[in-house]
Amino acid sequence: MTTSIQIILNGQSVTVDAPENTPLLYVLRNDLEHKGTRFGCGSGNCGACTVIVDGQAMQSCDMQLWAATGKEVITAEGLASDPIGQLVQKAFIDEQAAQCGYCINGILLSVTALLKKNPQPTQEVLMESLNRHLCRCGTHVRILRAIDSVIQQLNEKKAA
Repeated sequence: MTTSIQIILNGQSVTVDAPENTPLLYVLRNDLEHKGTRFGCGSGNCGACTVIVDGQAMQSCDMQLWAATGKEVITAEGLASDPIGQLVQKAFIDEQAAQCGYCINGILLSVTALLKKNPQPTQEVLMESLNRHLCRCGTHVRILRAIDSVIQQLNEKKAA
């Protein structure tokens, strides 16, 4: 049964007509044309489909549409309008932290969600936030360097 569900997508209110049990990932990609949200494993284990829902990094493949009703959803397309998302994107580009790029959008969103809540995470907290991401390209060191760069920039802004 199709239902009209409203979400705030990257700062814009949108209404989606879809079955309420449809995975949020399918709605983002197929109905709303946000292709930056990737389909990976389809079971919430690889992190490729990560989006930010009300400030929390969530795997959109195992989140049903009804659970996003009225919530703010940020996708990779929305990072450019977020101050911390911009820093994270630039640092990943500067460090060339993406190779194939398939998993990176999910990592960018998890890192942005983390740094918005905690701009000075411990190494343990950082690793926990990346725990649900699977990257096979071998750019892990570059990813960590990019994140360290953003943390340093946030610390410098805080000190200024």
